[in-house]
Amino acid sequence: MTQESHVHGVDEQLCSAGMDLYTRALQEGRIPPRDADAAPCTVELGLLYPDGEGMRWLRPLAPSIALPRLLHTVEADIERRRRSEVALADAFQPLMALDAENAFSHSRTMITMLRGIQPINAAIRQAAMESSKEVLTVQPGGTRPPTALTGVLPVEQAMLDRGARMRTLYQHTSRHAPAVLAHYEQLVGDVEVRTLNEVTERLVILDRRVAFVPANTDRTAALVVRHPALVAYLATTFERLWDLATPMWPRPARQVPADDGVTPRQRAIAALLIEGLTDDKIALRLAMNVRTVRVHIAKLADILGTGSRAQLGYRIGQSGILEQDL
Repeated sequence: MTQESHVHGVDEQLCSAGMDLYTRALQEGRIPPRDADAAPCTVELGLLYPDGEGMRWLRPLAPSIALPRLLHTVEADIERRRRSEVALADAFQPLMALDAENAFSHSRTMITMLRGIQPINAAIRQAAMESSKEVLTVQPGGTRPPTALTGVLPVEQAMLDRGARMRTLYQHTSRHAPAVLAHYEQLVGDVEVRTLNEVTERLVILDRRVAFVPANTDRTAALVVRHPALVAYLATTFERLWDLATPMWPRPARQVPADDGVTPRQRAIAALLIEGLTDDKIALRLAMNVRTVRVHIAKLADILGTGSRAQLGYRIGQSGILEQDL
């Protein structure tokens, strides 16, 4: 065994060759230096030392002295390592803070804010160009400006050409909007539209990987949501509304006349009247103008046989018209 292949530290147990040599030295009182070549650790650890006569002999250190020395060496080594640990931790402390900042920065990229109509539309357009599976949209309001519909037509058709499925929710007041109907007549692909009396604020979900939601009331700011859990939550909300909605395109649901003469739109207005909403708020909720709302309220009053606005709420509750599906 060479010395190079025999190296080990003081914190390790004495090797068997070293233990045998040290035991022999204790028994014989001394050994020739050449015998330590097989276990140089005995000399390195101070278990064998020259007797001072020209290195002719190696004498053993008494075990009662050797053990405390070795223990002290081990303790000193432990203390040195502890200091190294502290120094290493101190050195990494600012790096850990930087890592935390990066993690926070990454989490913030999951939800970003956009300000301005043009940046918002540009971001939606870019995300749409990168999508090929599905687009879910909620469009509140009675209709959409023809210019807006014309602008999104190429983007929507491109997604459909890539095999995407497109589903959109509108409010019932859009069912007879010429611009909306004309828009969907131009699209070719897997397109479906349904309507509800009331929907959420505007929502766009693309491939269930990114969503756009308004960040203020005038829609001049938007949140871009990329967090998978939040996008999944928004998609689930859409699906719940979709299941409740009435088909509009490509096969509109057949409108069945009500036996009591109350239309679904009038029934929706009646429900909001019961909640105590004003005409203005009803118009806003149902994407109608106030004049139309008042016309429907007048028809309700006539059907229910009351000329008093104060009695109308009572008559609505007693009539049972709200027990029918809206």
